[in-house]
Formats: sequence, C-alpha cells, structure tokens
Amino acid sequence: MNLFETVAYAAPAAGNQSGAGAQQVPAAMGMIGSFLPLIIIVVLFYFLLIRPQRKRDKETKAMLSAMKVGDKVVTIGGICGKIVKIKDNFVFIETGNIGTDAAKSTIKMERDAIKNVEKKQSN
Repeated sequence: MNLFETVAYAAPAAGNQSGAGAQQVPAAMGMIGSFLPLIIIVVLFYFLLIRPQRKRDKETKAMLSAMKVGDKVVTIGGICGKIVKIKDNFVFIETGNIGTDAAKSTIKMERDAIKNVEKKQSN
C-alpha cells in the first residue's frame, strides 16, 4: 500500500460529513483564505520596503531643491566642496582648500550627484 493511497482513503467523502460540529465552508471563504498569506506578504513589503524608500526619496528631493550658493556639499563620489553656482540641473562646486586661494578648482556636476548638503552658517 502506498502512502498517498492511505491518505486518500483516510479523507472523508465530500457528501458524507456527519456530526454536530461539521459545517460547510462557503467557496468564497476558502478562496479568500488561500489568498490571505499572499495579501499579508504584499502588505508587509509595502510597510517594510516601499514606504520607507518613498520617504527617503522625498527627503532627498527636498534637500536637493533647497541647495543654495555657499552650502558645503559631499558628492556621491566623495568629493567635498562648496557650491559657487547653480544653473538648471547643474551645480558648480569649488573644491580644494576652501579657506585659502591656493589650488582651487571648479567642477560642474549634476544636481542628482549630491549626497549630502551642509547649510552655510549665517553669522
């Protein structure tokens, strides 16, 4: 005798339910019950992955739109500098020794290449 045969023989016939506790479950409830784990996984993905990423994207967009000339920035590539000009979607960054005039250079970068902005301090 095969294991699958014993399981099949042990299952009661569909029309042969007897006893006081046996109830018929509607077909719609069975279908919802089978999709319930999938629905729970989608909800968890939303709250654990999608929602926090949208929040970070919103904060980054606000930071990039609030940049001003004179702010100190760090690019995605690790270049540190000070913003000297902003034009459309480009930012001109002055790098080098910011306190002196020696060895300064200006780099043109896209606005999206900025990782961190430190606001200039007003005196």
